[in-house]
Amino acid sequence: MKILVCAATVMEITPFLNEYNTLLPAASIDVLITGIGLTATTYNLTKYLSLKKPDLIIQAGVGGCFDNKLKLGSVLAIKQETIADESVIELKSLKTLFDLKLVPQNRFPYTKGWLINPDSRLLKKTKLKVVKGISVNEITTSKQKVDFYRKAFNPVVESMEGAALHYICLMEKVTFLQIRSISNYIGERNKTKWNMKESIVNLNNELLRLLHLLK
Repeated sequence: MKILVCAATVMEITPFLNEYNTLLPAASIDVLITGIGLTATTYNLTKYLSLKKPDLIIQAGVGGCFDNKLKLGSVLAIKQETIADESVIELKSLKTLFDLKLVPQNRFPYTKGWLINPDSRLLKKTKLKVVKGISVNEITTSKQKVDFYRKAFNPVVESMEGAALHYICLMEKVTFLQIRSISNYIGERNKTKWNMKESIVNLNNELLRLLHLLK
């Protein structure tokens, strides 16, 4: 199996990078650092896929969490994504491009406005909690936006790259998996309350476990 592991930054997958050559033959795993954000991820992942077509793409990263009941450091699998800030706040509510009828909500690769990973078997195989995610171009700090996103999408995880993975892989018909560890709760800007270190350790442990499982 040919696998691509991608992440926005080297920092997020450094423990994996120190070990991955021992997992499978070197030719079986590629690594791509896409850069932060939807634009960089879209460009670099699309460029990679113009040269190679792996059997599976795994995106691994940290993210913020809307659910304060989930422990920081938890690792989750993302079932579905959408771009939350492709929207407008109008009459005290958030309206998406789909709400505004600018884009049909079931035009491929969207299903009811979501970019859904269709491989339920793979998601189940991870044995991780499966949740919804949203992607944004601006990290959410505003309480008003938090409330709008909760009401409109009921997400668990926020990232800046997840929707790009889902969109591209659905369009290119490539099997994919997004895993995220929770480094902070949404809206919390006091970084002393974040748990980046444990989040990265847990993320990489799960990534390595999954690769052992899939080899």
